[in-house]
This record gives sequence, C-alpha cells and structure tokens, in this order.
Amino acid sequence: MDRIPILRMGQFLLVTIQVDLYDRLALDLEADLVKMVSKTGAKGILIDISAVSIVDSFMGRIIGNIGVMSKLLDAETVVVGMQPAVAITLVELGLPLKGVYTALNVERGMDLLKSKIQVIDDEEIDPDDDDSDDITE
Repeated sequence: MDRIPILRMGQFLLVTIQVDLYDRLALDLEADLVKMVSKTGAKGILIDISAVSIVDSFMGRIIGNIGVMSKLLDAETVVVGMQPAVAITLVELGLPLKGVYTALNVERGMDLLKSKIQVIDDEEIDPDDDDSDDITE
C-alpha cells in the first residue's frame, strides 16, 4: 500500500508529494497528517507540491481540509512550490484554500511557519497582560 512519507523536523511536519495523488492516497495523507499532528504536537505542516503538475477539485479540497483540521489542532499549514498552472486551476475551481498559507519554496515556507509560530507564542506569553484574579486584603 502506497503512503506519502511524513518527516518530523522539530515542531514541524514536512511532506513532499512526488507523485500524482489518486483519491485513496490523498485521503490517507489527510488522515495520516491529522494523526501525526495530534500524536507529535506539531505546530506546523509544510507541504511541498513542486512536483505536482495538475490538481483537481478533490485534491484542492483535501489540501484545504488539511489546513482546517490542522488549525483545529493548533498547527499552521503552508503549501510550497505551487506551479502556476496549479494556482490557476485552484482559482478557476473556486478553491481558495482557507486556512492554508503559501510560499514559493521550502526555505520561504519554513521561515513563514517559524514566524507564524513565533507570533502565536508571543501572543500566548504576554508579560504586560495582567488577567490575574489576585485579591489583596
């Protein structure tokens, strides 16, 4: 049974799609990624689709679903290496990929993920935010 490898790099998961995804493989990737985010506590997913030359509405929905599901699990998703024809097709199909960020290549994608995680961490730990319920007597 075919599987797309999912590599862990620190707090991120890296997926490189090197083959055309048929429906079952795409569904398996979606399920595997969600399980890995939950299992590892990953804060980001980077999906490299630079080898993908064509995408259909099903594959577009799968990428969007991965973004939404990972966001629900407190992780960001970045898709990198999108070919112009793929971008055009996604727009023509009306698939905006909500919840998914994009970058031109893996390096920029990793920088984007790191910046998103840093912003989230900074918002969670704000030393000037005093929401304590201390009562002084």
